[in-house]
Amino acid sequence: MSSNVQNVIVRDAEEWEADMIAEVMVEAYGQYALTMPPDRWEEYRESIKASVYGSAPVARLIALTEGNIVGSVQMFHSSESAYGKPEMGIHSPIIRLLAVSPAARGLGIATLLIQEAARRSIQLGASTLNLHTSDMMASAVKLYERLGFKRAFDTDIWNGDTLVKGYRIEAASLLGERLHFS
Repeated sequence: MSSNVQNVIVRDAEEWEADMIAEVMVEAYGQYALTMPPDRWEEYRESIKASVYGSAPVARLIALTEGNIVGSVQMFHSSESAYGKPEMGIHSPIIRLLAVSPAARGLGIATLLIQEAARRSIQLGASTLNLHTSDMMASAVKLYERLGFKRAFDTDIWNGDTLVKGYRIEAASLLGERLHFS
């Protein structure tokens, strides 16, 4: 998998960057504001912002170009830490709230963030990486499927009347030649 981005740094977020990350996330997810009822969008927007300040993620990764945050993703140990739902039975890392600034889309930043999450999953001793998404996020679904994520029907959940579909991938398959890390 290649990236069209030059000089992108993917690293752990620092606490002082939370407001900037929240801004990028809300900007990235803002495209859904017009497709959701206003009260539902407001609730979703506040949930996205609040997630930046929580302590549940095992990692909060950001992508920077020219010193500016252009993307982020949160990584959790399990369905219990990601969703407060141990009954889902996911005991390997889950990524949530993958966000790329609209101005930086199409450059491979999301792929770099996902690859770093895969690398970290392996470092944690896990072989798989999970995520959840809905049909509303069609471009994200296309990316995940292109990268090799497969539907994990056993992890589907409902959020109101929206089916939130589970996906899973063998983490090593995302790394290719990057598998030999130190």
